[in-house]
Amino acid sequence: MYVLVDERQPVVKGYSSGFGREGVPLAGFDPVDFADWLRTAQDADLNAVEGFLLGDCKTKTALPQIIRERSSAPVIAMSDAHCLATTLQMFAAGVDDVVRKPVHVRELLARADAIRRRVETPCDHVAIGDLKIYFDGRDPSVEDEVLELPRRERRILQHLALNKGRRVTKAQIFNAIYGIFDSDVKETVIESHISKLRRKLTKRLGFDPIDSKRFLGYMLA
Repeated sequence: MYVLVDERQPVVKGYSSGFGREGVPLAGFDPVDFADWLRTAQDADLNAVEGFLLGDCKTKTALPQIIRERSSAPVIAMSDAHCLATTLQMFAAGVDDVVRKPVHVRELLARADAIRRRVETPCDHVAIGDLKIYFDGRDPSVEDEVLELPRRERRILQHLALNKGRRVTKAQIFNAIYGIFDSDVKETVIESHISKLRRKLTKRLGFDPIDSKRFLGYMLA
């Protein structure tokens, strides 16, 4: 899930639609509501955030420090016009990147992924035997042959790979894939996605790489 802070509701709606087309949930806030939410949000909800996007708001330079007190997720500032002084000001405030609008959603996702890889992973993929799971939006591969997956199954597999060696609960996966504010989808949908994903992986690998334990969650073996 990504979070966008912007005072302009049409902008928030536009980016929400664009992220939705990529199968990635986006929560939009105005600056005041965002600051209140950030201070009171549970750690589990903040852990589901893959990146923060800062749009047009008067408190833009103050937000990175507030975010860093609760989260290590990438912070990307978006600027309407190229201005060296503004760009340097945002970097000094603590953002990880500054991009000029208009910017495509895929570029924002790629930039956030690149920032996370530098911090969280030493390379652009995780290998489990002949299975390679990529973090740049590509489908996984088995013996270098692409295994095509629906977007949400691919994102679930990437989420498990990022947490390799640790168990991830159904709720944590749901929050990462659908967002913490989606009340139209039931958490049980994750079980269906994982069931389909496990069948496909087992068929190609000859074994099931996803270990599951009731009440404890899922983990890549």
